[in-house]
Amino acid sequence: MLSTLPCVRIKITLNTDIKYWVGFNNIPGIGRVRTGQLESYFGNLENAWKASIGEMKRAGLDSPALRAIDQWRGKIDPDTEMEKLARYKVSVMTCKDKDYPKRLKEIYDYPPVLYVKGTLLPEDEWCLAVVGTRRATVYGKQVTEEITADLARSKITIVSGLAKGIDTIAHRSALEAGGRSLAVFASGLDIIYPAENERLARDIMENGAVISEYPLGMKPRAENFPRRNRILSGLSMGVLVTEADEDSGAMITARDALEQDREVFAIPGSILSPASRGTNRIIQMGEAKLVRTCTDILEELNLTTVARQIEMSEILPETETETMLIKQLSAEPSHIDEVCRKSGLPAATVSSTLAMMELKGLVKQVGTMNYVLSREMRQEYRVRVD
Repeated sequence: MLSTLPCVRIKITLNTDIKYWVGFNNIPGIGRVRTGQLESYFGNLENAWKASIGEMKRAGLDSPALRAIDQWRGKIDPDTEMEKLARYKVSVMTCKDKDYPKRLKEIYDYPPVLYVKGTLLPEDEWCLAVVGTRRATVYGKQVTEEITADLARSKITIVSGLAKGIDTIAHRSALEAGGRSLAVFASGLDIIYPAENERLARDIMENGAVISEYPLGMKPRAENFPRRNRILSGLSMGVLVTEADEDSGAMITARDALEQDREVFAIPGSILSPASRGTNRIIQMGEAKLVRTCTDILEELNLTTVARQIEMSEILPETETETMLIKQLSAEPSHIDEVCRKSGLPAATVSSTLAMMELKGLVKQVGTMNYVLSREMRQEYRVRVD
């Protein structure tokens, strides 16, 4: 069953070119390669959208692409499409945007347009896809819950496909552990599939994002799921298959990951269980690394210090003034008058900046108007300052 997200009217400022990316993305068969051809020949997609079929042929498009554009372009109003996205609070990014996921753009067949509902954060760069069977066993549920929760507590964002079974368990376990999750749809973001995961999808939007390459209104067709899987692996540093049969969608994701030069991990299972035939097989073939605990993954990907890296990125000085004041402080208390003298900054600037830095955990006041660097900053100071 399908579930449709309610639409909410909001006002946004439209980018004059992005609507044409959205327009072409609504035409079947116009993907990364053909979009690139059009942009290269015409300079931008607005010019391409307004060009004749003859001009597009000179741009190098083949007959199927030309027929698709000729059939669909007159039925699509880019402005209407953008208004529809605004009503559903769906943002759009193209492969030209600086916020487009860097790792996803490394794969050959990256989507030229991504639709996003929720928030993508810089720390989502440290993410792992967790996939598996829709018919999870008790064993599969248990290991997925435990390892996914441990990964989330280690500040790893969990990526999956919102499907029944392992996907659902992975998303929910990450969120319940206080982590973030990203769900990649095989439909437009206005259609939740399966419908029973509507509440989960909303929770993911609040602590991550739902993502799709498909325009609003696109139903979850069978052929969309293998296409969706390449995005799951493309976004991620690696793929963990916790339980899957040999011919499952999870195995397609694992193969995509191998082609994309991503790490593949698998949980071993009973040789008598059909749900473990796929995972046991890729471990046997040397295509996946056997995983017993979360640590096996973190060590293989050199991610044991992710939590520390994110923590320090959050408390590092944000301005030149903060950086200057940090250079004047140490583990020994310094009076604010001395800090003013050494830095050459006005007393009011020093006082207000130190107060803000104390709230952020960069410095600590010890005694009346005497300051020291926080323990974390003393450790970081030796590496990052000067």
